[in-house]
Amino acid sequence: FPWLHLEFHAKPLNLAPLHWDKEVRKAAKELRMPKLTKAIVKCYGKPYAVLGIFSFTVVIQPVFLGKLIQYFEKYDPNNMDELYEAFGYAAGVSLSTVALTVLQSLYFYHVLRTGMKIRVAMCHMIYKKALCLSSTAMGKTTTGQIVNLLSNDVNKFDEVTTNLHYLWIAPLQAVVVIILLWYEIGPSCLAGVAVLLFLMPLQTMFGKLFGSLRSKTAVLTDSRIRTMNEVVSGIRIIKMYAWEKPFSALVNEVRRKEISKIMSSSFLRGLNMASFFAASKIIVFITFAVYVLLGNTISASRVFVAVSLYGAIKITVTLFFPLAIEKVFETIISIRRIKNFLLLDEIERPNMRFTLEEKKDASVEIKDLICYWDKVNILAGSNLTCLPSHLPQSSLVSAILGELPHDKGVLKVKGQLTYTSQQPWVFPGTIRSNILFGKELHPQKYEKVLRACALKRDMELLPDGDLTLIGDRGATLSGGQKARVNLARAVYQDADIYLLDDPLSAVDAEVGRHLFEQCICGILKNKPRILVTHQLQYLQSADQILVLKEGHVVARGTYSELQHSGVDFTSLLKRDEEEEPQTYNNHSVVKHAFSQDSVHSQNSVVSHTSSMHSVKDGAKQLPTIAEESRSEGNIGASLYFKYLNAGASILVMLGTVAYVLQDWWLEALENRVMTDKSPSLCSGLTLASVIFGFARSLLMFNVLVKAAQSLHNRMFISILRTPVRFFDINPIGRILNRFSKDICQLDSMLPITFVDFSQLILQNIGVVAVAAAVMPWILIPVVPLLIVFLFLRRYFLQTSRDVKRLESTTRSPVFSHLSSSLQGLWTIRAFRAEERFQNTFDAHQDLHTESWFLFLVTSRWFALRLDGICAAFVTVTAFGCLFLRDGLEAGAVGLVLSYAVTLLGNFQWTIRQSAEMENMMTSVERVVEYTELESEAPWETQKHPPPEWPSQGLITFDRVSFSYSSDGPVVLKDMKAMFRPKEKVGIVGRTGAGKSSLISALFRLAEPEGRIYIDGVLTSEIGLHDLRQKMSIIPQEPVLFTGTMRKNLDPFHQHTDEDLWNALQEVQLKSVVEELPNKMETVLAESGSNFSVGQRQLVCLARAVLRKNRILIIDEATANVDPRTDELIQKTIRDKFRECTVLTIAHRLNTIIDSDRILVLGAGMIQEFDEPYVLLQNHESALYRTVQQMGKAEAASLLESAKQVSTDTASQPSTHILST
Repeated sequence: FPWLHLEFHAKPLNLAPLHWDKEVRKAAKELRMPKLTKAIVKCYGKPYAVLGIFSFTVVIQPVFLGKLIQYFEKYDPNNMDELYEAFGYAAGVSLSTVALTVLQSLYFYHVLRTGMKIRVAMCHMIYKKALCLSSTAMGKTTTGQIVNLLSNDVNKFDEVTTNLHYLWIAPLQAVVVIILLWYEIGPSCLAGVAVLLFLMPLQTMFGKLFGSLRSKTAVLTDSRIRTMNEVVSGIRIIKMYAWEKPFSALVNEVRRKEISKIMSSSFLRGLNMASFFAASKIIVFITFAVYVLLGNTISASRVFVAVSLYGAIKITVTLFFPLAIEKVFETIISIRRIKNFLLLDEIERPNMRFTLEEKKDASVEIKDLICYWDKVNILAGSNLTCLPSHLPQSSLVSAILGELPHDKGVLKVKGQLTYTSQQPWVFPGTIRSNILFGKELHPQKYEKVLRACALKRDMELLPDGDLTLIGDRGATLSGGQKARVNLARAVYQDADIYLLDDPLSAVDAEVGRHLFEQCICGILKNKPRILVTHQLQYLQSADQILVLKEGHVVARGTYSELQHSGVDFTSLLKRDEEEEPQTYNNHSVVKHAFSQDSVHSQNSVVSHTSSMHSVKDGAKQLPTIAEESRSEGNIGASLYFKYLNAGASILVMLGTVAYVLQDWWLEALENRVMTDKSPSLCSGLTLASVIFGFARSLLMFNVLVKAAQSLHNRMFISILRTPVRFFDINPIGRILNRFSKDICQLDSMLPITFVDFSQLILQNIGVVAVAAAVMPWILIPVVPLLIVFLFLRRYFLQTSRDVKRLESTTRSPVFSHLSSSLQGLWTIRAFRAEERFQNTFDAHQDLHTESWFLFLVTSRWFALRLDGICAAFVTVTAFGCLFLRDGLEAGAVGLVLSYAVTLLGNFQWTIRQSAEMENMMTSVERVVEYTELESEAPWETQKHPPPEWPSQGLITFDRVSFSYSSDGPVVLKDMKAMFRPKEKVGIVGRTGAGKSSLISALFRLAEPEGRIYIDGVLTSEIGLHDLRQKMSIIPQEPVLFTGTMRKNLDPFHQHTDEDLWNALQEVQLKSVVEELPNKMETVLAESGSNFSVGQRQLVCLARAVLRKNRILIIDEATANVDPRTDELIQKTIRDKFRECTVLTIAHRLNTIIDSDRILVLGAGMIQEFDEPYVLLQNHESALYRTVQQMGKAEAASLLESAKQVSTDTASQPSTHILST
């Protein structure tokens, strides 16, 4: 559809942001709050206002109808003039029906299109805003809130534009109808009007209630989606800690509160809809009761004109009008939420356009700089109070990037910056697109960058080379690979100044040296580079070193100057905060951070070659991002049964059916009585049907909302129980899409359509039954009509159902893109890539809009066909009555004609609602699909290990092979090893050697082949929770969750306050937590972002201290912390876990050189496993070669440490050998 592209490319919709910016500027001048509604009205108001006229034509038809019935009342076979007049009226009836068909179709098409334009513009503005939020603003919002704004709040525009015009059309139509009725039945029409006037304010009050409930529901939905976002992001940790139950309780609690609000709105909705169905009965009944009491006699034409006139406005006044009020109040709330988001603080961007001269002389100049995070002193003065959010060197980088606003002092950046973040960020796409990041591909330069960043070998080993797809959050790459891709991205950019925030910590020593020599001092040697690092062996190569402590510069100069100055800075680094090689000339201008003839160590050549052998055969296997699954074909009865059964038992369902049938019987009886004119019976029946109508409506809403709750809970439990691999293959947006948009459909839209449809279908059966009883031949056209309708419905649904499924799947990339952009915000801004990301977002959005628009057009196609058939039927009936005029009495003609009109209106609305319902059932289908995901092994089994197990901590691997999925490559191959009780084992190996896979096998994140025993118990025979709760892990990427500090340490409430404070004391976080406003009860920012990476790591250590397990696993936990914190962690581990078996994966050899034994892995197999000193004696060993990479001094110190451990061990009596 080429025209679709023109029509819905997000570009023409950029008028809305312009109007909004104007409004913000104007409001600032007038010292008031800006109004988003004003901007929307200015942008879309005029064309929308005109559309209301289209839907006003409803009132004309009943007038012609009345005149036609009058002709039959005064029927005189000989009066030809009257006959011709009657033909005129019949033509009037049919023409007004045709006009109504065409105009209504146009009306709905245009209003829905306007709603869609507003929605797309709002999404564009929300994403644009998200890209420029300042650090303080990020603390005030969450991913959950932004996803909710994009999935649920903007949808209110679609709903409100459809109904908004009825706010003035309904009262106006009511006035016109009253005037017409006055002519027909005189003043007694006012009795019916009084009922209408009573209903309108009542429904306005309901509307206000909807608004307040909506704002409460929205906050709860934000919080639920935010928790979901964190659960999906941190699922590995949740599984390893066996924390599924507290998280499930947390989500269920929020969901319970949300459902109670939704239930209240549904009950209000039920009352609203029931009042719509009851109103018509009450109005007609009261009008004619008064009419008879005033002493008039009822005639057929009067009854049917009155009934059809009321019928004409019944739907607008009692359904669309209250719906419009409800939607207006809900939209006001959504607009307020969007406006509050759009008014959050933005980051101030300095101008980054530089002349060629400035680019040549690129520099960063800093003088007397004082910066605050949240107005709390961080980069000056030693009071790291309140939010010790990023430690000084990261803060310095943030200040240079412009992310940290500076309060005083000078900060001048000349030249274009580029940046690598401490926690590597990759976005879903190919590895090549991650490195190029929007730049042209120059093959030679690209190859050079790959070589310098030691990625060449990885590319050769990956199935699709650099075109391999990276999953969500780089799930398919190891930590080291992510770091190198991040570095390659910065190097390829060709900027003037390079800010490198600790890029070497995530890689092993050998790759680290290669990156340092070939990349930082190689490719980049002629550029100013500011490197933050904890690796002391590289300091000699720096032009200038800057040592920071608590926000102050403690020492500055070259390596030799610092050595001669008497500042023992290496110990200072170990003892004090953290160090940063950086460059400052005498007036504090950062010049080339590393000398151009950088000192190449004698190992440089070895390093280069060995980097090329970066063994990746045992790499984590690479799942590509699978297409999101879409169901095919019909929505079967079984799905409806699953949906209803989720909300109620079979008994309740049968009860509801019986209940509804008796209402239909009443309807049939009442219509029959109306024609027999028996007022007392009629009043009894009216009352009964009104009461039953209300009760039925409430009962059905109750069942359907409960179904939504139960399906949500089942989907969440199913997500928690599915193996980790599911999260590697499915991007987060896809999962969040089901929890936000699809659940929203189940909560609000589907129940309305469902109830409406069920009530309509019963009404229709009643109407047909009555009409057939009076005049059996009416069935002759009804049956073929029904067949045509059903055929059309089937034809339409084949297309629309799949279009709807397509629309649901094209929504996922929008959320995934948002989620990954928020994670890499600093990188995107440092690279000035906002516009490109905005365009990608708009492209995802356009794709979704195209499928949405297809759905809109197919629906209009269907409605037009249905209305057209109805118009034809009305025409045939009207003229048919005139041709068959001799055998008919006036009452019968009135009944047939007014029923033809109502029935057709009802018929096509019923068919349309049934189609709409089936389309909405695709959401149920998507939710049910996620309730039936494959499940990992059970959390608890019949066989429980003994209560004090494991008492020793002996771990045995017996021929273990491991792969992440049944069809994936094997990443551990036939592994045999025994870790003795209380032994400290270091595990080393190249990136992708299978180190993390060994842990995955131990925790059974996927089921390993072979046998793993812990203290003689076969792990595959016990429940996952029994196994995982008995091992502690400090993960590679520390994960904190939103919630209090206490909840992060102890979600089960198993420990006392004293235990928690002691644990914090042991990891030296006590002072930090005590300085927080509410101490332990302080709520952390989303994913703990107000703590530095090192501090988050310490929180994970505190969790391990609290769990007091016999087995501790440390997965590269100290990669992101400075040597001092690292030493602290190692010391805590030696003291607190003396009695435990500890397995440590590390890149820094000094963290594991004092282990009892070291296991060297390569390509998923054990290369060597022995004491460190023994391995270092053997010059052929892999460990010896790696240690030599570190430079002479470091190698000698490592050998000394290993020797020390060896002598200590030899002097101790070896007791534990016996226990093995």
